[in-house]
Amino acid sequence: MKSGWSTVACAAALLAGCAGQGTERPASTSSTQTGADAPRSASDDPYPSTYRAYPGVVTAITGATIFDGEGGRIDNGTIVLADGRIQAVGGADTPVPEGATRIDGAGRWVTPGVIDVHSHLGDYPSPGVEAHSDGNEITSPVRPEVWAEHSVWPQDPGFSRALANGGVTTLQVLPGSANLFGGRGVTLRNVPARTVQAMRFPGAPRGLKIACGENPKRVYGGRNQMPQTRMGNIALMRQTWQRAAEYRDRRRREPNTARDMALETLAGALEGDILVHNHCYRADEMALMLDMAREFGFRISTFHHAVEAYKIADLLEDNGTCAAMWSDWWGFKMEAYDAVNENIPLVHNAGACAIVHSDDSNGIQRLNQEAAKALADGRRMGIDISDEVAWRWLGINPARALGIEDETGSLRPGKRADVVLWNGHPFSVYTRPQQVWIDGALLYDMNDPRLRPVSDFELGQPGEGDVK
Repeated sequence: MKSGWSTVACAAALLAGCAGQGTERPASTSSTQTGADAPRSASDDPYPSTYRAYPGVVTAITGATIFDGEGGRIDNGTIVLADGRIQAVGGADTPVPEGATRIDGAGRWVTPGVIDVHSHLGDYPSPGVEAHSDGNEITSPVRPEVWAEHSVWPQDPGFSRALANGGVTTLQVLPGSANLFGGRGVTLRNVPARTVQAMRFPGAPRGLKIACGENPKRVYGGRNQMPQTRMGNIALMRQTWQRAAEYRDRRRREPNTARDMALETLAGALEGDILVHNHCYRADEMALMLDMAREFGFRISTFHHAVEAYKIADLLEDNGTCAAMWSDWWGFKMEAYDAVNENIPLVHNAGACAIVHSDDSNGIQRLNQEAAKALADGRRMGIDISDEVAWRWLGINPARALGIEDETGSLRPGKRADVVLWNGHPFSVYTRPQQVWIDGALLYDMNDPRLRPVSDFELGQPGEGDVK
């Protein structure tokens, strides 16, 4: 059986050091390890990233319309990629290095690579069979000790589809939302690799998935255990955060404190080393969660799904909390009923951090179209947001939510060269990525069969990875 996305991708990788195919082996850690040698915080990583970028060549795209991911636009623009980074971005007079590969972008658009803050690729991979259902450890409502990356299957065909169809270059894989505390999430580079650590975004903080609302009370209340109600959700959460705060304080006083894997994750969130990502739909519950964050001294990076975020957009802005939303999913359960299609532009218009996310292996392939729908809905109600500003929902905003805005999310000199050349306007339903670069390496080209990565487990239907 071949390993990775495709024979071609792996062959190219082996010629110059496959992305993340490092041979370093992290020191092993025992669940009972104590003493000064034990990891003391979330930043002490027993599973470090072994990611290494694929090799690229100096490349210049000229004559394109550029959305820089932060709200800027350049017509007849030029972008230069070199040594894995963005070397220059500007107008037609931007110098192009001698010998650079030139790509004529006339009539096309360039954007940063799309970032999805909420994915389950690899943890709920295709084919979607019970044996592959590894995203939710539902044995207890409190499971912060589990890590999503330990379930990620790098050969999931969804990764290559997200790259080729959606221009997705970075994604966060999260545990599911059955638990109040679902465990750690992981931010990945969307590259072919043999191991999850070879996909991990270097230096990206891990996330903590927590959930409020219907899911935890339904899953565990149905077993006649706590939580069975929304007040049970909050009570058990507060008890758990209190234990985590006591563990953190004890660990500071007593360096030889025995490790508790679950409380170590929560202490990392309290210390700000792990970013909190909160599955939450209703406005009243999001407000309660913000109160809890203030009570225990942590910050919620992002509310996910956030169907009623439009009701509390001012609170989100005041707390520096993002809302990752769908454009128009609603009504599939009671807490998703009070949705409006203008949710995303309303949150944006209030000055808060708005993000378009997928939570779906098909939706991740069309996040540009999801953003376009939200943009159109906002304009219909009189919220006039330009195309280039709306790209913040797929660019710098999700990068900030993941703590990687200094590295990616916008087209600025010095940042990673994560770039998509679209064959038309990126908010058109007819547009597809023409070429996609990650760290300046061309990993997808719609006109080159050698650069259309597919998994060994592709199904082969038209549009589902068939490259013939």
